[in-house]
Amino acid sequence: MARGAEPLEAPSAATGALPARFGFGRPADSAEILRLEIDVLPDGSGLPPGRGTVARGARIYRGSCASCHGATGREGPFDPLVSPPGEREFPTSLRPAGPLTVGNYWPRATSLFEYVARAMPMHAPGTLDADEVYAVVAWILHRNGVIEEDDVIDRETLPRVPMPGRSRFVVDDRTGGATIR
Repeated sequence: MARGAEPLEAPSAATGALPARFGFGRPADSAEILRLEIDVLPDGSGLPPGRGTVARGARIYRGSCASCHGATGREGPFDPLVSPPGEREFPTSLRPAGPLTVGNYWPRATSLFEYVARAMPMHAPGTLDADEVYAVVAWILHRNGVIEEDDVIDRETLPRVPMPGRSRFVVDDRTGGATIR
């Protein structure tokens, strides 16, 4: 056991209750919480100032993303981000043959920004600044054939990116039951 660590208590056999404290972690300070407070809406509300290019995104991707998603965004070991050419159509099967990627499935480019900003890179989430996130997003979108190599992504252009999967998502306005649309 690490020095200073508290031993974990087993749940009580009688009640199944967990201990009040597990003895790891620490309270987040206000600055940490503010840095991770990201609320980006589909229309781009909440996007921070900044800008990114495909060229800069390629450099950042190599250093921060390729170890998990592969050099081209297709290899893994984690989920592929880039659809192979010819597999960029929205997967209509319940069990699609190809991978679900940013280029063939994600309905909104603003969601990609928020996800990268909040959760990536996996070993240090939330450490990329806004310009770096815009750049990585630009690279991923370009590799999926969604934007051109010379496009600049920022808070004005990102919400207007036409994602290939967007028209395939519908609002689930059911009021009851387990009906599949």
